[in-house]
Parts: sequence; C-alpha cells; structure tokens
Amino acid sequence: MEEHEIAEGRSRWQARFDRSRRRDGEFRTLSGLEVDPVYGPPEGTGDPRMARIGWPGEYPFTRGLHATGYRGKAWTIRQFAGFGNARQTNERYKMILGAGGGGLSVAFDMPTLMGRDSDDPRSLGEVGHCGVAIDSAADMDLLFDGIPLGDVTTSMTISGPAVPIFCMYLVAAERQGVPVGGLNGTLQTDIFKEYIAQKEWLFAPEPHLRLIGDLMEYCAAEIPAYKPLSVSGYHIREAGSTAAQELAFTLADGFGYVELGLSRGLDVDVFAPGLSFFFDAHIDFFEEIAKFRAARRIWARWLRDVYGARTEKAQWLRFHTQTAGVSLTAQQPDNNIVRTAVEALAAVLGGTNSLHTNALDEVLALPSEKAAEIALRTQQVIMEETEVANVADPLGGAWYVEALTDRLEAEAEAIFTKIRDMGSDGTMTSGILRGIEDGWFTSEIAEAAFDYQRKLEKGEKRIVGVNCHTASVEEPLEILRVGHEVEIEQKRVLAERRAARDQGAVDAALARMVAAARGAENMIGPMVDAARAEATLGEICDALRAEWGVYAEPARF
Repeated sequence: MEEHEIAEGRSRWQARFDRSRRRDGEFRTLSGLEVDPVYGPPEGTGDPRMARIGWPGEYPFTRGLHATGYRGKAWTIRQFAGFGNARQTNERYKMILGAGGGGLSVAFDMPTLMGRDSDDPRSLGEVGHCGVAIDSAADMDLLFDGIPLGDVTTSMTISGPAVPIFCMYLVAAERQGVPVGGLNGTLQTDIFKEYIAQKEWLFAPEPHLRLIGDLMEYCAAEIPAYKPLSVSGYHIREAGSTAAQELAFTLADGFGYVELGLSRGLDVDVFAPGLSFFFDAHIDFFEEIAKFRAARRIWARWLRDVYGARTEKAQWLRFHTQTAGVSLTAQQPDNNIVRTAVEALAAVLGGTNSLHTNALDEVLALPSEKAAEIALRTQQVIMEETEVANVADPLGGAWYVEALTDRLEAEAEAIFTKIRDMGSDGTMTSGILRGIEDGWFTSEIAEAAFDYQRKLEKGEKRIVGVNCHTASVEEPLEILRVGHEVEIEQKRVLAERRAARDQGAVDAALARMVAAARGAENMIGPMVDAARAEATLGEICDALRAEWGVYAEPARF
C-alpha cells in the first residue's frame, strides 16, 4: 500500500475513533508514558501489507471490529458455570456477578444436554454433575431468581435441545415481567459441531436444521439483539484438532448457517449479525492470536464477496473465547493458573469480545468457589493491571504475527475448498453434510489428535508436571463434589410439578407443537406454549424424537 493510501486510511480511522464512545481513563504505561490508541506504519512511509492488515474498525477487520479497540468497551467477563440444581447454580451466579463478572454463561448437565429429564432411567448418576439440571421452565425461573434478565446478557452452551431450552428461558423472562423483545444474549445451537466433534445430538441433521432455521427467523423478527446461534470451534479444538482445523471447520459451519438463513428467504444483512462464534484459546500464544485475527478477515471477506452482505455489522465476526480445558493437567494443578493466564492474554490480544477463564481444578471436577474466584481474578488482573487494553491490536504489523495470520488463513481456505468439493451442489452445507456422513471430519480430527499424542509420548512436546519437571510439593486439592442427594431432590421436585400442572394443557401444547413440526409453521411459538404449560424438556424432545426419529452415527473403522 502506498504512502498516500496509508495516510487516507489513518484519516478514516481517526474519524471513526472521534465519533465513537470511549471509556474514561488515562491510557498510559505504568511509568506514565502516554500511548496512542492505535499504531501503524510510520507517517510518510508505505507498507504493502496494510491492504490485508488494515485499521481497526474497517474491512477486513483483521485488527478488530471497532476503531476504539478496548478503549471503547472492554471485553465481557463471562464465566461459564453450572452445577447441581438451579438454586445452587443461582447462588454461584450471584457470586460471579457480585465479584465483577459482566455476564453469565450456563453449563448444563448431561441429561439436559441430551434432552432427558432428571428422572429418566438414562439420567441415573449424571444429574447435576457436569452442569445444572434443567427439567422445565420452573427450573429456569429458579436459575435466574433475583437476576434481572433484561439487564444481564446470558449465554447458554447447549446445542441438541437448544431450542426448547431457549423457549423455557423466554418463559422465565416473561415471568420476571421482562419484555422478551429486549433480551440480549447468545444460544449455542450449533448442531454441525456436534456431529463433527462433541457427539451430543437428538435427531438427524435435517430436523435440527429445521429447528435452527425457525429460531433464526423468530429472533430476527422478535428479538433483534439476541444471537440465536453461536458457532462453536471450542469443542472441535478440544476434540484434538489443530488451530487451522478449528478455524476452518468452525467458519465452514458458520457459512452453512448463512446458507440456511438465505434458503429461508432471510436478508443476510438482518440475520448475519445474530451469528456469533465461540473459539478455544490454546497454549501456543502467537498461533492463537493469529487464528483470531485470521477468523475476522476470512468471515468478512466471505460474507461480503460470497454471500452478499452489504453492512459492516453483517460482516463482523463477533466471538467468545474460553481458555483450553484440554491444556489443563491433573498433575501439579496450580500450573493451570499460569496456563489459563497465558491463554486468556492471547484471547485479549486477538480481540475477543467476551472471555471465560478456566479454573485450576476443572480437570478434576466442576470448579470450587475458590478456584472460580481465581479464574475470575485472572481476567480482572489482565483487564485492570496490564494495560493491554490501551491500544487496539497492539501486535498488528509484527512480522511473526502477520505471517502466522496469513498462513492460517491460507490453510483454512484450502480446507474450505475440500469441504465444498465433497458436496453435490458446490455449497458449504452440502459439503458439511457429506463430510459428516462419511466421517471425514472425525477422521481429520482423530489424525491430528493422534499426531499430537505421539509427539507427547516421544517427548517432542513437553508439558510441565506431566513429562518434564515432575517433582512437586503439591498438596491434594479440595474439589467440588455433587452429591447423590441433588438427583434425589431434583426427581422429587419434578414429580411434584408434574402432579400440580394441568396435564390437559400440556398434552394439547405438545400436540400443537408436533402438528407444527409436520407442517411449515414456525415451531418456536408452539414450543413456547409447551414450556409455559410446564411441559418438561424430556417430554418436548421425546415428542420430536417420536416424530423425527433418532440419529445413529455411521460406524467408521
């Protein structure tokens, strides 16, 4: 890029910056040196890389979505939490919010993730163990008791039964007196990554996509600020993928959902801002920063050039980050505090919009209250003490970071080509469905995971406390244990609710929902009616399983 073009770009950035709202504060180094809000090539010079790097707040958004960077708004501290029953998790949420958390992120237990009630025989021994147990809208009421849903953004990490859980959330908001049209938050909903990596689905892909399309339509029309779909690379990376695979598979899934919206006749400039992303922040510091920067650039280019998005907001890739659970070790668990801090810093330098930091004991159990506080404080130290939020994209222009960003982008584009070529009609959706059915995604991740494990066992990859520096003075950790009494109580309460509700109203609401499933009616309204009647999650999902059948993954050897 020529000298005059860089000067013009700097002027555009300055105009955006001047128009933007900014946080109060002195933006100086610890020693008192004033720092600029952004840096670029020295004035009077050219730099051919600037066409790809750009300026914060303008296409291709390599350097961030906003001209102000974090001077405008710091990232949201959104700690992922949930255990036991709704009352216990509600207490943890109030602790997080009281300690300075900026938003909530709900972890659900395995029966809930699989669309089963707590008294289902298949739920035995799992109730409340890996997250909170939610059986009906009454549990959702308790989960957010005393937490005004109109004022707090809430993320919910669930995909298979995401839509009925969302409907229960809407009912809880109604019961608080909160207009649902003003709700703000994120629902994961991403079913592609379940077939690719996490393996928690209810139906075949097509019925799930039907529900997701209905949800996209509903939110675009009724809840414009709410993000109904968080496309998740986190689980892909945790399953063993490389950074390039996480980047490519995740964005490919996102393109598939864009194609779904377009197939419903939705305006891409209206529904695309409702898509968000969820990435892993792993331990390779610079690779992760480059991954986040490449993700923004790829998404903006594809949304503009392939899918016709005209507005900047439709081209923005907004993303939440969680530090890498798979990087935590049971050996010398205090080392996990260090790992989490490094990973969180990479997410911040990569421009994350919100962040969860893992607790040191999560490799052993759900976080204890002390470990959860340390994880929260990790973010707050980065935010309040390190001054990294003073400058937008402070590593922009660094030779290594820019080279890694370009390399990851190129690798992702090569994978996109493979996926589209697998399909029957050249769309990303067709390629994804074929890749799921053929086991291609699973085999690619398995190969990457095997390669990493082989290097670890040969000592080519070193993990402190595991295969090097193993001597330790550590003491046993006190971990959070969810007792069996939680399951007993949850089942007792569920039985009481079933006995107290109007069973005729439940049966009628479920029948209307199934009728909508058989036709073209948007299913969100009938499903909300079922949640209002206190139909349970298991009853809603079982009614749809009876209609649509269940999905079994094809065996691959």
